[in-house]
Amino acid sequence: MHRPAISEILKKNESYYSLVVAVAKRARDIAVEAEINGILMTEKPVKIAVDEFAKGKYKLIEQADIGLNIE
Repeated sequence: MHRPAISEILKKNESYYSLVVAVAKRARDIAVEAEINGILMTEKPVKIAVDEFAKGKYKLIEQADIGLNIE
């Protein structure tokens, strides 16, 4: 089983925090879709979400000014 490294998923200047949030949102969507369709999951939704980001099925899109307006 290959576990993708963060460096394989994140591109230059992308935020680790943004990746965590994106994976969590995608994992939640996967879990909800499985529940609605009555699908028994054999893998954890987070693992599926990470694999999707690593394979490029989903991409992380950040705003250009992320982290600049911290109060």
